Amino acid sequence: MSTTALPSSGPGGNPEDDDATVGGVPRSRIVVASMVGTSIEFYDFYIYATAAVSVFPHLFFPKGDSSTALLASLATFGLAFVARPLGSIIFGHFGDRIGRKATLVGSLLTMGIATFLIGLLPTYHQIGILAPALLAIMRFSQGLGLGGEWSGAALLATETAKKGKRAWAAMWPQLGAPIGFLMANGLFLIITLFLEHDNGNPDLDGSFLTWGWRIPFLLSAAMVLIGLYVRLKLEETPVFARAVERGEKVKSPLAEVFKTSWRQLIIGTFVMVATYTLFYLMTTWVLSFGTGRTAADGGHGAGFHYSDFLVLQLIAVLFFAATIPVAGWLADRFGRRSTLLVVTGAIMVFGLAFGPMLAVDSISEGRMLFFLVVGMILMGLTFGPMSAVLPELFPTNVRYTGSGIAYNASSIIGAAVAPFIATWLATTYGVEWVGVYLLIAAAATFVALLVMRETKDASLDS
Repeated sequence: MSTTALPSSGPGGNPEDDDATVGGVPRSRIVVASMVGTSIEFYDFYIYATAAVSVFPHLFFPKGDSSTALLASLATFGLAFVARPLGSIIFGHFGDRIGRKATLVGSLLTMGIATFLIGLLPTYHQIGILAPALLAIMRFSQGLGLGGEWSGAALLATETAKKGKRAWAAMWPQLGAPIGFLMANGLFLIITLFLEHDNGNPDLDGSFLTWGWRIPFLLSAAMVLIGLYVRLKLEETPVFARAVERGEKVKSPLAEVFKTSWRQLIIGTFVMVATYTLFYLMTTWVLSFGTGRTAADGGHGAGFHYSDFLVLQLIAVLFFAATIPVAGWLADRFGRRSTLLVVTGAIMVFGLAFGPMLAVDSISEGRMLFFLVVGMILMGLTFGPMSAVLPELFPTNVRYTGSGIAYNASSIIGAAVAPFIATWLATTYGVEWVGVYLLIAAAATFVALLVMRETKDASLDS
């Protein structure tokens, strides 16, 4: 395999590239294509996360007490994270063999179709145990799609970036996470208010649990069509095209990445652990904690009204979106490694603040909002550079596979079990132990960053 970069005639390394285009394709179209797909993918993912707390325990896991039903629902939420590494292998193989463009279309369709079908599923009361089984299959399919989506969008951004601006270019697909979250939870908020649904005292025969919850899932079909329209107008990335010209494609990207880049796989996986753990604590777990019954009602939660808490989350996510561009600029200015070391250290300190900030006997809306805002600011700062860091660790011919496996393997360690473990810790030992759990995950990431090489000036033409 050649490791010599080809001469660059322009920002994209191609004679016809300039500040406005890459291979004749406007950069604005590339930005939109990288961001719109991940926005749709994360929208699909988050409507499931919200429904896993507020809908599925009542309709798909109704037997047993409420805590058992919630844990069962969160277990299916984690199932997608098991599927995501498999999705990264499948889509990574085709992404490294046939190209980024076609693979991105396939991942979008896989995720979108599965999400749409969830909106059509019959419930446990209608078909019994088959209902949660079908839900689990659809959730697994969602994970397959997202497993191939992120790395493809990240490569689309990084492999077409201007020189010295890769982290800035790569932050655009990262913005899909807060955009998708705002769309998903904003829509759920509107529906619950319009249908007068009370998550603390749900009406199983009310409009929301009868049909209203299906609307966000069914609307994903229209969004997928928009994403397909944008992506089908793209060309292949110039970095991948040059790798093909040099004859660098390998027969089995999976075997090649484990043979030549196993160290990068391990480092990349643990670099993402703190990011994943923080985010799913600040979205999925905190929703169940914030809207859960108080001790006076026999629970371990904060007792906020569902719609009130969603408003707090939506406000906090705006800070998440605002800090992603800041993180991209910092990573280009000071380097990926040093930026992430500082942010990860701050996440460890934040973990120690869970106990005093979330004490249920004195919690208020103001304190909860402050907690959410701090967590989301840290999330934006750690998440923003990741779509540059992970692709930069791997050579072109296994970049889709390698970055995808690292990103999604870390999802099992950092996210799949995070809501489940956090719920168990909070109910068994107290909310401060959820913070300790975050601190341990961040410490693992800190060590990985210490041994990671700086990739800011690494050539992608290798």
